[in-house]
Amino acid sequence: MHSFDAETLRFYTREAEAYSARPLPAKNERLDLFIATLPAGAKILELGCGGGHDSRMMLARGFDVTPTDGSPEMARQAEKLLGGPVAVLPFDQLNASGIYDAVWANACLLHIPRCELSAVLARIHRALKAGGIFYASFKAGEAEGRDRFQRYYNYPSRDWLLSQYAPLGWMSVQIDEGSGGGYDGEKTEWLHVTAVRAA
Repeated sequence: MHSFDAETLRFYTREAEAYSARPLPAKNERLDLFIATLPAGAKILELGCGGGHDSRMMLARGFDVTPTDGSPEMARQAEKLLGGPVAVLPFDQLNASGIYDAVWANACLLHIPRCELSAVLARIHRALKAGGIFYASFKAGEAEGRDRFQRYYNYPSRDWLLSQYAPLGWMSVQIDEGSGGGYDGEKTEWLHVTAVRAA
């Protein structure tokens, strides 16, 4: 099985322009907290960059950002915003080793089939430098399922998510819980995970 559900990918192919054009808050507090921990000019990989808004914020603050998305159509939308290349990178094709100070994966790994998540987390762990920081967010739940757009979600519980991170030898894994929304307009409980690779 590939690390991106075919029906979910079709959604982002079809809705790329509308998804990228949706209004977003001018301030992203979680992104601010994330980059506050990084050295100046840090090398950051963004997975699932969508329309490119988070990459734009990080680039504006002087970071060396590599924006990527698994959907060619979404990548093209991000290129329009960023004025530069955006790589098409399915999660299971990340092969970097020890080159990134940080990985930002906001609301994207939640689409990885449950049976594939641990392998993708291992690829991200390998891509980080010692002491590198990794942020990801997930819609909380107890069992995998689909939303009203037929997008697949792994809907993890806190304990299940910890069990996927645990084997990799992180120096720390912190999970914060919070309420929010998404493209579907539904109130959502989120799990925000920040992990630090052991030195």
